[in-house]
Amino acid sequence: MTGIEGKRDHGGGVDGAVARYGGTRADWIDLSTGINPLPYPVPDFPADAWTALPDRAAFDALYTAARAFWNVPDGAGILAAPGASALIARIPALVPAGRVHIPAPTYNEHWAAFRAHGWQADEGGALVVVHPNNPDGRVWSAAELEGDRPLTVIDESFGDVMPGQSLVHMAERPGVIVLKSFGKFWGLAGLRLGFAIARPETIDRLAEMIGPWAVSGPGLATGAAALRDRDWAGATRTRLARDAERLDSLMTSAGATVAGGTTLFRLYDVGEAAVWQDRLAQHHIWSRIFPYSDRWLRLGLPGPDAHWARLEEALS
Repeated sequence: MTGIEGKRDHGGGVDGAVARYGGTRADWIDLSTGINPLPYPVPDFPADAWTALPDRAAFDALYTAARAFWNVPDGAGILAAPGASALIARIPALVPAGRVHIPAPTYNEHWAAFRAHGWQADEGGALVVVHPNNPDGRVWSAAELEGDRPLTVIDESFGDVMPGQSLVHMAERPGVIVLKSFGKFWGLAGLRLGFAIARPETIDRLAEMIGPWAVSGPGLATGAAALRDRDWAGATRTRLARDAERLDSLMTSAGATVAGGTTLFRLYDVGEAAVWQDRLAQHHIWSRIFPYSDRWLRLGLPGPDAHWARLEEALS
C-alpha cells in the first residue's frame, strides 16, 4: 500500500463512464460513492428560504438540532459550511505549517489541503484520521488519538452509521476538530452541508475563513428538519445494515472477499479490480477502484429493487 502522496481521485465520474461505455447518464447506476441511495425526503420550505438571506434564527435552529443529534459537548462550538470539503480546505491554515500524519490509505482531500498550505507528510506533528475510514472502514479509539498536537482532525463524514462510536466528546480539547458530513448518511450530497465541531476559538477562526451566509436557506431548513428526525435516522441505520449484508452476500457469491467498509459502502478484494469494474460497466454500473491497489473494488449500496436486480444480473 502506498503513502498519502499520489493521484487525487474520487468516486463519481459517471460522465466519463458514459463517454467510454456508452448510454446516457440516466442509464447508469452509480455505486462509486458511499452516499445513501434512499435519501432523506426534502421538506417543504417557506418562500423566504429561497428569497431572503439566511438569518440568525435559521442558523440557531440548525445548531440546536445538531447539538442534540450529535451530543456535542458544552465546551465545543459548531460551524455549518457548504460541505465538509470547504472545511477540509481551510483547516490547515489554522496553525503554521509543519508536519502532518494522515494514515493511509484514506480520503485524499485531507492531504491535498495540507500540501497546498505547505505542510510536509511526516509523523510528529498534526494528525488527521477518518473515522470510520474511507475505504476500509477502520475505526479509531480516543486512546489512539491522545497527545499534544497543534491539530487533530477527526473526520466523521461516514460516522452517522455508528453513533455509539463517535469521538465528538474530544472536540472540547485544544486543537481537536471533528468533522461531520450531511451528504453521506442523509443522501443529500448536492445540498452541500458539512459541520466542524471544536472549541469556540477554533470555530470563530474557521467562521472568518468561510465568510457569512455560508449555508443556503434551503440547506438550513433541510438540515434542521433531518437532524431532528430520530425515527428516520434509526430506520435508516437498520436498512443500511441489512442492505450491506445483502451486498456482501451477492459479492462473495460472485467470488469477491470482503475487505472492509461501512454500512454505506463495502470494500472487496476481487483480485483484478479493473477487470471487475469493466465487467460491471458493461451493464452500466459504475464502481470505484483505487490507484494504490489493483485488487480493491468499492461499492456503494443499490437503492431501488431494479438496481439490485441489475447488479445481480451483472454478477451472475
